[in-house]
Amino acid sequence: MSENNQLRDVYDAIADPTRRQLIHLLSESEEIPLHELTAQFQMGRTAVSKHLTILKEAGLILDRKVGRETRFKLNAAPLREIQDWLSFYSKFWSTNMLRLNQLFEEEE
Repeated sequence: MSENNQLRDVYDAIADPTRRQLIHLLSESEEIPLHELTAQFQMGRTAVSKHLTILKEAGLILDRKVGRETRFKLNAAPLREIQDWLSFYSKFWSTNMLRLNQLFEEEE
């Protein structure tokens, strides 16, 4: 993990489709209250809160209290670790596809 304050692995946090959807929703707004996030899912507030806790432990979201309401926002910085990891494989596939194209051209 790149951040010392992360309690959970970023890869583990984004492995769940519900958490990926939460990240997507949070990427579209500055801040979203818990009740608005919960309304987007067919699960209760407690279940959504558990997913948000996992994302928070991975450093992917930040929260703040406004009165009795908790608001969440995306912290996309930890996603850079995944982007960097994937970029290696993107180069790998691009190189291999170029080699494959060269082989096909040589065959003709």
